[in-house]
Formats: sequence, structure tokens, C-alpha cells
Amino acid sequence: MEGYKMERTLLTSSDLQAILAGLRSLDSVSGTNRYEQLMEKLSVGSSEILPGDQHILIDLSSWDKRTLAPKIELIHSAIERQEMIAFQYFAPKGESRREIEPYHLVFQWSSWYVWGWCRQKKDFRLFKLNRMMELICIKEKFEKRNVPLPDLTPEKIFPSKVQAKAVFAPKCKWRLMEEFGVESFTEQKDGTLLLQAGFTDKESLINWILTFGTKVELLEPKDVRKELFKVSRKIHKKYAEK
Repeated sequence: MEGYKMERTLLTSSDLQAILAGLRSLDSVSGTNRYEQLMEKLSVGSSEILPGDQHILIDLSSWDKRTLAPKIELIHSAIERQEMIAFQYFAPKGESRREIEPYHLVFQWSSWYVWGWCRQKKDFRLFKLNRMMELICIKEKFEKRNVPLPDLTPEKIFPSKVQAKAVFAPKCKWRLMEEFGVESFTEQKDGTLLLQAGFTDKESLINWILTFGTKVELLEPKDVRKELFKVSRKIHKKYAEK
């Protein structure tokens, strides 16, 4: 209503600090200063909300913030105007041109995604912004659908189809804790770490094991162990010929 003002007493200092922390996080990926302006409106007249009092710092941008912010702003505007977007998409299965109805911007697994109806696949899909190139709004209006929220549970996105068992050197403990959690491995008498974990496919398992170099031995599955041996021989041959 015109002239309505929210009573400042409805929000405590802690409430405002939490709101401002969230707005600062959005400002980290914004191509405009809209969130900074909103922060100023919320904090005006409050001596307890000081610029230096920022003990919670959240940066939602990626390593390439220069290209991320324009993508987020374009998609955000397209969602508000209900306009189609088009882009070149790079996925493990290949490169393709996509046109989608954008519905949600999603921050998950330390990356930004857009959830929308894909015209090519005729279904809802999740697209990673860092894999999108030549992003444009094609100014074509769409009628909003009944949009289901994306199922982002690990069981849905990263189903454990391959069960692996591997032994790691003690110095790998920090990575195992960070990527799988402290309960995923057991420390053996000789100090090595026995990990049992699930992977979406054999290729993902092999690629992950290779990042540890000589600090790991894959025990199971046996067929992946053999495949890893073949890959290792190919790597050896490539560098031995140089």
C-alpha cells in the first residue's frame, strides 16, 4: 500500500545481518548493483548494521566471474519476461544447440545451473552455465508450464552404479574427507586408508583414481582394475616416446 512502512522492530539486528549476508552473496554474481541498493535500504538508520560487521562471507561466483554474471543477468531477465533463450551447450556426450524455456536459476554443487523446458528433448533439463556459450535471448514468448522442481538429490543426479574399493596413502585423507566424508574410509594398521564408495560409471571412477597418481591402488571392481591397467600402459607409452 502507498505510504506503508515496515516496522523496524519486526527485524532484530541478527535478522538484518542474516538478510544482508544473503544479499551480499547474490551481489557476488550480479552484473548490476540492485542488491547493493537493497542492502542500503534495509540497513539505513540502523547503527548496528555496519559495513565492517561482515563475519559471514559468501561468494557464489565461479573462477570465471567475468562471463558468469552476464549469463545470470540475461537468464534472470528472460525468466521474468517469459522469453526463450538459446545457447551452444558442451556436455560429455557432445556439443549441441539448445533452445529452452527458462524457469529457475539454481546454485548447486558449487556451480550455477538453469532449469528449463528443452525444446529439443521435449522435457525439463538442468544446464550448467559454465558449459554454455553464445547465450542469447531470442525474444520468443512462451506460456508458462506447470513446472516441477528439479530433483537434486545425490541418488538422482549421481546414482551409485559402480561400487569401488581402494587403498590410499595416508596423505590422501584430506581429499577423502572432503569428497566422501570421514565415514567413507577406515584407517588400517599400516596407516593406509581403505575406501568403499559408489560412482555413477566406470569412466568416472577411472578418471578419479588417476588424479591420485601412485598414492592409490584400486582393489575392486576387478574389471575396472584391468581397464585402469590398460589406461596406465597407454599413458606410459605416450610419455616414454617423447
